[in-house]
Amino acid sequence: MSFQLDLQAFANKTNAIANAVVRKIVIDVGTALVMKSPVGDPEFWLYNRGTSENPDYVHYSAYKDTPDGYVGGRFRANWQYGLNAAKTDTTEDVDPQGRATIAAIVGKVDKEAAGEVHYITNSLPYADRLENGWSRQAPNGMVGLTVLEFEPIVEAAARALR
Repeated sequence: MSFQLDLQAFANKTNAIANAVVRKIVIDVGTALVMKSPVGDPEFWLYNRGTSENPDYVHYSAYKDTPDGYVGGRFRANWQYGLNAAKTDTTEDVDPQGRATIAAIVGKVDKEAAGEVHYITNSLPYADRLENGWSRQAPNGMVGLTVLEFEPIVEAAARALR
C-alpha cells in the first residue's frame, strides 16, 4: 500500500470514529433530557389557593379541573432535534415513557454527525418554569443537570467506541 493510501485509510477510520462518537453523544444527551423531564401528574399540580389575607398562598394538591382524558407526557414529547438550526415548533403529542421521542431523535441524528451543530430543544411555553424548579418531579430541572453530565457522557461515548 502506498503512503497516500495509508493516510486515506487512516483519515477514513478517524472520520468514522468521530462521526460515531458525536452521534452517540447527541443521542445520549437527548435521552438524558427526555428521561429527566417530568410527566404531568395532576396529583401534584400547583394551584393558587390565595386568601384575602395571603393572596400568594399556594398549595400542592390535586388540580380541581383536570381535563377529561388528560394524559401527561406532552413536555417529554416536545424535545426536538435540529441539525444546524434549533427547532422552535411544538407538538400536541404525548409520550409519557419517552420512547417515541428518543426514537425520533435517534432516527434524525445523521451517521455523518461530526463537524455539525446539533440542537435539542423544547419550545413549550412552560419549559423555562420546569427547568427552574416548578416541578416536584424535576426540582433541579433537566438541562442544567444534563450539562453537568456532559463530560461523563462524552467520556463514555469515546470509551464505548474504542
